[in-house]
Amino acid sequence: MIAAAITRGDVEINNIVPNHSFAVIEKLIEAGAEITSTDNSIRVKMRQRPKAVDIETNAYPYFPTDMQAQMTALNAVAKGDSYVRENIFENRFMHVQELERMGASIKVNDNTATISGTKKLLAAPVMATDLRASASLILAGLAAEGTTEIARVYHIDRGYDCIEEKLQLIGARISRKPM
Repeated sequence: MIAAAITRGDVEINNIVPNHSFAVIEKLIEAGAEITSTDNSIRVKMRQRPKAVDIETNAYPYFPTDMQAQMTALNAVAKGDSYVRENIFENRFMHVQELERMGASIKVNDNTATISGTKKLLAAPVMATDLRASASLILAGLAAEGTTEIARVYHIDRGYDCIEEKLQLIGARISRKPM
């Protein structure tokens, strides 16, 4: 869903229960995405630069901590200023330094990241530090100008099977270099 929003795309996701993702869907709508759903599908369409949205993580049914890094990437290219407050875990902003390498403007203070959206990110060599950071860096790379190389992508494989192939199917220019 966030891949569609960050790239200003139009993607339909099947075999999903929309109600399970309500908090994320709500924030994507606030960011300007057009979202339609059925009992088992969601279509996300973003026609313009996303609007910055404030995020506070919390236990289900509130905004999931596991989506915090991805929304940080979206806010990095959004119009306006926002904050992301992590209320569940400590040290969940490992991805911020890598996003900054790509031109993101993010300041972290304790459990809160303050983000000033930039019109575009620029490709840079970055390093994944965990599963969630990997996802945020892939999203940032899809939105960035140029070719982004992500080191330590083995982190992504722990939670996203063949992610590059799935993203290619919806039009992403992404590949995995042989080791």
